[in-house]
Amino acid sequence: MLTAIIDYESGNLHSAEKAFQRMANELDAGTVVVTDDPEVVARADRLVLPGDGAFPACAKALRHSGCFDAMVEAVTQKGRPFLGICVGMQLMARVGYEYEETPGLGWVDGEVEKILPEDPALKVPHMGWNELVIDQEHPVLQGVQSGDHAYFVHSYQMRMLTPEHRIAHVDYGSTVTAVVGTGTMLGFQFHPEKSAETGLRMIGNFLTWAP
Repeated sequence: MLTAIIDYESGNLHSAEKAFQRMANELDAGTVVVTDDPEVVARADRLVLPGDGAFPACAKALRHSGCFDAMVEAVTQKGRPFLGICVGMQLMARVGYEYEETPGLGWVDGEVEKILPEDPALKVPHMGWNELVIDQEHPVLQGVQSGDHAYFVHSYQMRMLTPEHRIAHVDYGSTVTAVVGTGTMLGFQFHPEKSAETGLRMIGNFLTWAP
């Protein structure tokens, strides 16, 4: 079993790699590698796409990376389990509106727009711990309950056009999407590698998920 964390020079790869390797070792869930090699991506059993920074820059870097075509084929044609993290989740949307209109992968029916809390006392970026609200059951959220905390750092969020694609949300002056998913694809707006036991549980669930 091989899990590939895709390196397209946009993401906190070191901490993500450590967390995924820890859970893979604990669960005997195979090998975790950070890679920019399209051949490794093509043969991986599951894929992880991290992302830090602005949506347009991440989208451009991903589309110009050598792994892009291999990733798309693995996910959309071979049905390999996929997890997007932070901007990696946002890239799953139809389009992003950060700085400029930028097409996403179109895997999830949503649009990425600025967080606009109704309470002016709430600052943007949305940074720190927040309580998850589970909207629907999902195998990767097994053992996670509404009220469990995850760690967020973001100024833009995915507004869902198809509510069924939202798995969980948080309240930050309005409803902020936290987990999206459809088919073999899943995305976390928060950083599971920074979300203590809750995040590690979800990483472990993803590594053993067999959709």
